Amino acid sequence: MGAKGNRYKDNLKATMRAIWLENKELCVREDLPVPVRLSDEVLVRVLRAGICNTDLELTRGYYPFTGVIGHEFVGLVDEGPDEWIGQHVVGEINAVCGRCTSCLNLRRTHCTNRTVLGIHKRDGAFAEFLTLPLENLHILPSTLSIDAATFTEPLAAALQIQSQLKIDKQDCVMVLGAGKLGQLIARSLELTECDLHVFDRNESKLSLLSNRGIFTGHVDAIPNGVFDIAVECTGNPEGFNIARRSLRPLGTLVMKSTYASNLTLDVSDLVVDEITLMGSRCGPFDLALDMLINKQIEVEDLIHARYPLSQGLDAFETAKQPGVLKVLFDV
Repeated sequence: MGAKGNRYKDNLKATMRAIWLENKELCVREDLPVPVRLSDEVLVRVLRAGICNTDLELTRGYYPFTGVIGHEFVGLVDEGPDEWIGQHVVGEINAVCGRCTSCLNLRRTHCTNRTVLGIHKRDGAFAEFLTLPLENLHILPSTLSIDAATFTEPLAAALQIQSQLKIDKQDCVMVLGAGKLGQLIARSLELTECDLHVFDRNESKLSLLSNRGIFTGHVDAIPNGVFDIAVECTGNPEGFNIARRSLRPLGTLVMKSTYASNLTLDVSDLVVDEITLMGSRCGPFDLALDMLINKQIEVEDLIHARYPLSQGLDAFETAKQPGVLKVLFDV
């Protein structure tokens, strides 16, 4: 590393503030050591971070993680190769080994040795600093606002559906849930010109989509056996059965929800109607950034509230409330 790569080192604090999860309990800590990067990593000073449904499910026991949570972020490179210092960046959340069968067969998000930012064996973004491999980072142009860039990771997750499944004009598609992720899924699916319908129980969330000309309706009005594709993103196990009933035979059910509780399903029903059940997770950052830069998808109207890290517990309480969309940390 050249001299420029060290220029922030003397200014770094020995400890940092972060939001810590342990035994399903959150606390704000002031005593965590600033992470030390490995040789292939950079140290990122977090500027902005967003609470998503996975973070909320982690607090309910979805996965037994202990550490700093959070994975949607924009930051500034503090330590790394000279040409990266001072760059505004976003980062893909799966840090992979590059050697396992999945990595060698270009299934890197399913690396058997991966760590996942704020979710699995890697401290996350609700902190003043984080580390990630250099290969995970994407430099942001000055034309993209920090607020909009914070949506890169969830927008990429929304776009993953179209990476897995061809959707076009003749498809009748239902999105169940108009929350944080559902909004992005609906706005990205709208660009396919499919016959799109979005359902939720909250009228204020639906109005953000109906004002754009997207058909919306209350969950109780969902017809049975109509849709070619149903995308379940409520975060509620009840959503699975609702989405399943909406599908015609040979339909496809896309699962974007993560549940802390167990899911009960009728497997025979899936077999008889030959339903395709598809999980969908992380997606293409390059495409998400292009769409944000070119303003193909609006996101800043989804911001509900902002908090400093010191008010992390209040931020999570707000994020849990019905009707609340994106809650951001100004770090």
